[in-house]
Amino acid sequence: MAVPTFVDKVTLHVAAGRGGHGVASVHREKFKPLGGPDGGNGGPGGSVILRVDPDVTTLIDYHHSPKRKASNGGQGAGDHRNGAHGQDLVLPVPDGTIVSLRDGTVLGDMLGAGTEMVVAQGGKGGLGNAALASAKRKAPGFALLGEPGEELEIVLELKVVADIGLVGFPSAGKSSLIASISRARPKIADYPFTTLVPNLGVVRAGETTFTVADVPGLIEGAAEGRGLGHDFLRHIERCAALLHVIDTANIEPGRNPVDDLDVMEGELARYGGLEDRPRLVALNKIDVPDGRDIASFVVDELRERGLEVFEVSAASGEGMKELIFAMARIVQASRAEKPQVEATRIVIRPRSADGADDFTVTRTGEGWRVRGEKPERWIRQTDFSNEEAVGFLADRLNRLGVEKRLGELGAVEGDAIIIGAEENSVVFDFRPELDAGAGEMLGRRGEDQRLREDRPANQRRRDIAEALEEKAENETRADVARRLDSAKQGARGGSSGPMSYEIGSAEDPDWNESDPDAQS
Repeated sequence: MAVPTFVDKVTLHVAAGRGGHGVASVHREKFKPLGGPDGGNGGPGGSVILRVDPDVTTLIDYHHSPKRKASNGGQGAGDHRNGAHGQDLVLPVPDGTIVSLRDGTVLGDMLGAGTEMVVAQGGKGGLGNAALASAKRKAPGFALLGEPGEELEIVLELKVVADIGLVGFPSAGKSSLIASISRARPKIADYPFTTLVPNLGVVRAGETTFTVADVPGLIEGAAEGRGLGHDFLRHIERCAALLHVIDTANIEPGRNPVDDLDVMEGELARYGGLEDRPRLVALNKIDVPDGRDIASFVVDELRERGLEVFEVSAASGEGMKELIFAMARIVQASRAEKPQVEATRIVIRPRSADGADDFTVTRTGEGWRVRGEKPERWIRQTDFSNEEAVGFLADRLNRLGVEKRLGELGAVEGDAIIIGAEENSVVFDFRPELDAGAGEMLGRRGEDQRLREDRPANQRRRDIAEALEEKAENETRADVARRLDSAKQGARGGSSGPMSYEIGSAEDPDWNESDPDAQS
């Protein structure tokens, strides 16, 4: 199997690095067993960046290695140490590369040395518990997870940036012409389709320097896929002008320079997008006696069409100087009309699921599906093995207005709430009107009362809170708790002896997590 040396179109799978996880940590030192949260944040993942490199002329590297991934961000640590940033992956591409998705959506056109495009953004690092601390949640027992990096398939298509494009039939002498006017050394032979890949040559005419592109020869029916030229016509789309190279020494029956020109113009019209480019005509091979005679017969007819025609010989160099300066004039005029191309940095920002920063709620056969950038991002950041983190997620969704919207649409307690990508959704049971703020939570560290309502201590605290509203003036919270316990024991037929509990334990009716004494 032949190994390609020139590749102008590839499909590339890119994946950005994942953000590092935040960490939940408590500062500890002698005489300060609980010095406060000091968990650091995770580092962001590395991004995948395309950058125009003038020294790169082909996409062959990505043909052999079509999968590329940036590095992940580092995990946070205690003592407020943040994780390391993931290293960006910079992929060099040729000037004139078009970046698109598999469905044909164009993401960007990379022109100019140094132009950059961020095609896959690295995931954000998760916050540590030090960053999550607040007046209500002074010592969070959880941290946020790092977000996964973006991952997608892109198509890179190279369109050579040249000033003049050479078009013509196979063996018309295009490769000989470009070798005559520049230092390019394409393969030259006396058989058709010698040129299999585009060739670029740099030409100097006085103070003007420009590039000339030679593509494989066109034949009739190229627009329908015949021959090689149609596959490479993309490389002359950016050219300021086209030069028709016509073989005047051709001996094939039924062919003449005028018909050859008409066939090529017909194929260019079928390809489309080149109608506005100035045309030059080079009647090549006039060094051959029959070639000079044929050129003299048709030159007037072609000029009557408004074309600028030159009789040249790539072999002897005759007429080449006039042709070079004619091309230089067109290039100068084209450059004067176009603004200077500067290096730019393009960042691809995918739209959120609903096209906005808010959220949408729709009813499906499986339940209520919540879509939006924020809810789906928060789902990815949540450690579902930590109930306090789940409670924090519920509070964020509540503040965003998700719970209110569900109620307005008719959701009832127990309905399934689905958040996240369809292939990896998270399902909740709808439990409205509960707030998991740490100052109001009646549960142990790392627990959310909404997930553990079967715990007797939770129900007991609720009963005490309700009874406190009707307590006597001289009753304390402990008196109310004893009275309730006595009533329960009497209902079961048991004794109503004194209540016993360990001070500071979960059974202590005066115990409160936010109490300074409870933290010692």
